[in-house]
Amino acid sequence: MTSETRLTKSLGIQCPIVQGPMAGGPTTPRLVAAVSNAGALGSLGAAYLPPHILREQIAEIRRLTEGPFNVNLFLPRPFEADPVRIRRAGELLDPYRQELGIEDSGTPSSFEEDFYDQFEVIIEEHVPVFSFTFGTLARELTDRLRENGTHVVGTATTVEEGTRLERDGVDAVVAQGAEAGGHRGTFLGDVQDSLIGTMALVPQMVDALSIPVIAAGGIMDGRGLAAALTLGAEAVQMGTAFLTCEESGAHHAFKNAVLESTEDQTAITRAFSGRAARGIENRFLVEVGAHEQEIPPFPVQNALTRDVRAAAQEQNRPEFMSLWSGQGLRLARSNTAAELIRSATTGAEAALAGAAGKTRSVAE
Repeated sequence: MTSETRLTKSLGIQCPIVQGPMAGGPTTPRLVAAVSNAGALGSLGAAYLPPHILREQIAEIRRLTEGPFNVNLFLPRPFEADPVRIRRAGELLDPYRQELGIEDSGTPSSFEEDFYDQFEVIIEEHVPVFSFTFGTLARELTDRLRENGTHVVGTATTVEEGTRLERDGVDAVVAQGAEAGGHRGTFLGDVQDSLIGTMALVPQMVDALSIPVIAAGGIMDGRGLAAALTLGAEAVQMGTAFLTCEESGAHHAFKNAVLESTEDQTAITRAFSGRAARGIENRFLVEVGAHEQEIPPFPVQNALTRDVRAAAQEQNRPEFMSLWSGQGLRLARSNTAAELIRSATTGAEAALAGAAGKTRSVAE
């Protein structure tokens, strides 16, 4: 694709496409490497990986590709492990455990991986690109990454968040529109007040920042890529589109749900993890979602529901899985990562050429 931007040049990629870093299994080293080998930027969603597994997966990615790649982590945020809310969560989850034939394993000793241990792996492994979600990175950590030759990318859902990230020293910002699947990256203000559509968010973010903006949310093909570039973005981040790729580690029932669902069948929920995230509506989302005000926050709820979600995958029960997905569902296809990237780039070129032709026709 001929659309070279500051971001593609600085990252050393040929296509202005970033594969979304979906934590929890979809972003296997095989998928990450396939994307990077196709000239885009593969991303490992590593938030839930213990440091030794993170190190192993980085090594596997490097075995499969010589291209640049990204590793994404969730920034730690204060949370309360309220015993009353934990007990209530257990009461809500027990009927699903009984239906799945599993026993409550009790309250975990810890609710999340140690971010700073994970971060040291990023430093020691000289990861080419590091992205983060749920806040701003301490300046001393950003400085360490830059001294290490790592490109730093933050996530924002509003212009205010974007300007805060730029002020704190990131190299680029992902503008996460309301259409995006998975966890909302909001860290300033209320999530409900930060549901800005991608088409509205991107040009405002571009105007406000001097660093590259990566458009995310509802972008599934070349038309979305062309639209984002026209709005001033220097790349797009596509998550849901890669979920159904051959190399994706998503459960086959998850892939089928994406391929069979429509744009009006997703919702933003706290039911699975305790943090707002967009996914395909299923029984668990609806039933537990009716009690969202009673459940504990992320990462507590995420840890408490882990056994239910794992058993659901083992037993092929998508009604209990966290089916994170954006709103571009009808555009999802079964293909390889390379085919998706090739289709998106050629489709963007055609869309941009077609738009230019229509503009000339109108002017004439």
